[in-house]
Amino acid sequence: MEWKQIEEIKSNLNLRETEVAIKRIKDYFETALSHKLNLTRVSAPLFVQKSTGLNDYLNGVERTVAFDALDLKNETIEVVQSLAKWKRFALKRYGFSPGEGLYTDMNAIRRDETLDRLHSIYVDQWDWEKIILKEQRNIQTLKQIVKDIYSVFRQTELYVYTLYPFIKPILPKDITFMTTQELEDQYPDLTPKEREYEAVKKYGAVFLMKIGDTLRSGIKHDGRSPDYDDWNLNGDIIFYYPTLDCAFEMSSMGIRVDKTALIYQLSKNNCLDRLEQPFHRMLINDELPFTIGGGIGQSRICMFFLRKKHIGEVQASVWPENIIEECIKENIELL
Repeated sequence: MEWKQIEEIKSNLNLRETEVAIKRIKDYFETALSHKLNLTRVSAPLFVQKSTGLNDYLNGVERTVAFDALDLKNETIEVVQSLAKWKRFALKRYGFSPGEGLYTDMNAIRRDETLDRLHSIYVDQWDWEKIILKEQRNIQTLKQIVKDIYSVFRQTELYVYTLYPFIKPILPKDITFMTTQELEDQYPDLTPKEREYEAVKKYGAVFLMKIGDTLRSGIKHDGRSPDYDDWNLNGDIIFYYPTLDCAFEMSSMGIRVDKTALIYQLSKNNCLDRLEQPFHRMLINDELPFTIGGGIGQSRICMFFLRKKHIGEVQASVWPENIIEECIKENIELL
């Protein structure tokens, strides 16, 4: 069944009211998510030692923010780009059991991000990870967790509506599941991003599965790091955002690699040398639990639920002059 778009009403909150709303939304969503997925909040690092292999190198081309430290000689310290691998290691170290998980506030700097209304140098998200059994490494487990997370999105949307009745709910009752190959087959003449837009405009909310490997056309829908998500068991939660008439990615997540998937994906990306790093050796030696996890953008959900036109309205970051001037012309107040 296709999603029927509901007319969207722009948020008219001023700066101070927006700051109050951000805190309310974050507190509510965080609590609801932790209860739904049985997650315990833990502290997380802002930076890690490069030699551990714990940092996330995203598509492999983004430069990290790195520095040295007085008392850590011959070590390069990197600001994390996400905590995908660190969380799996932490679950083992902290003694979590199957069915239990953790979440944390992740803050990062992505210096090579192309800045626009949805993208900032500063990244803030809830990184979460949960232990599963080996036999749960399947599409059914993935879909159930996605449905659970989507229920938290809808629950939060209704909460926001009770606080601010002029911000009407727009999410459909159910999220639609589809693969990147199905999307390519349906829209072969469009780019991957154009396909995402057509899908979410039609259905309202989509979980797009199997991201990272090559499609039948010979291209990838999108890049994905080879050493955390299993490319056959991952995906993105994407909503249609009428305020900007665009596809709006809310979360990237997936069942994590096992030994077989790790070797295949590292080989596909020509980076088998990573197998020498401590994290990868632990995985190869079956010393890490099977897990599912992901990240959910904190500024992203606030922007979506408050119907803001720019992510700078819900987070404090830095912007080039052309973006600042554009926002002034549109009466967009950046934090």
